[in-house]
Amino acid sequence: MRNKFDEQLELLNSELIMMGGLCEEVINMTTKALLSGNPKLAKEVFPLVEEIEKKEREIETLCLKLLLQQQPVAKDLRLISSALKMITDMARVGTQAADISEITLLENITKENSNIHIQDMALATIDMVNGSISAFVQRDLELAQAVIDYDDIVDEMFNEIKDDLIKLIGQDPSIGEYAVDMLMVSKYFEKIGDHAVNIAEWVVFSITGIHKEDHE
Repeated sequence: MRNKFDEQLELLNSELIMMGGLCEEVINMTTKALLSGNPKLAKEVFPLVEEIEKKEREIETLCLKLLLQQQPVAKDLRLISSALKMITDMARVGTQAADISEITLLENITKENSNIHIQDMALATIDMVNGSISAFVQRDLELAQAVIDYDDIVDEMFNEIKDDLIKLIGQDPSIGEYAVDMLMVSKYFEKIGDHAVNIAEWVVFSITGIHKEDHE
């Protein structure tokens, strides 16, 4: 019985890694589409998001089977309950990426955006997502904590972009619609960072049994 349970836990681990890889792929693709103003690439994001959502349902089903059929002990129970929480945040990363891609498809998003440091924020959130997934794979508490700590930097980037956009509108009021779109994009990136933090915090919980409150 335990051997069967261990096999299912290993499957759960593999499925989480696969879902994490999809999240990394979708946020990378979303960022490239945004920075290049490439509508074709932006459209390729949506099938990936559907794959993430499908994977979420598959992992949820597996977790529920483990809980109902195997009666896991404390350590295993933490892993399974953490997995259920993590896949929710992973799925939301996909949703935010889709939201950014939808904005990328708008004509006015192709304006020059190098002056508002959106690339720096995009790359920072990619690092956070990658770090949170790597922390789970490697069972690395130090890496998980580094992701959590980095959230303050991403939040500061959002504030800087907001200030830059206000200055740009002051210089050229005609870019108001573009500025609103870019503010939304930066907000979505901030939310992706928050989801990466949540994943990292659940990694910490799965290892130590200690968990902080979720980010909104």
